[in-house]
Amino acid sequence: METPAHYYPDLLSEAPIPKGGILSRTLQSAQGHKVVLFAFDAGQELSEHTASRPALLQILSGKGCLKLGEEELEAQPGSLAYMPAGLVHAVRAESPLVMLLILLPKK
Repeated sequence: METPAHYYPDLLSEAPIPKGGILSRTLQSAQGHKVVLFAFDAGQELSEHTASRPALLQILSGKGCLKLGEEELEAQPGSLAYMPAGLVHAVRAESPLVMLLILLPKK
């Protein structure tokens, strides 16, 4: 069965920033991939963890810090990161932040 088309004209409107928290909303999950929209209030973070499959992470708005392995990088609108499966990573929002996570199929 083919996955139906989805269209989101404005991803930022799909991700209201929760006061003092984190929003996680799955937009699509099919055929081995998953697309998740995250919204963080300032000071919120996803602590170090790994994923069992590769992923792409794109910052849509706000500023933060992205940890990829041992490297800490500035996260800002337009930033894009590829993370291979098993890489230790973390995200910390320095201001309200919205990001898109695309989990790719396992190899």
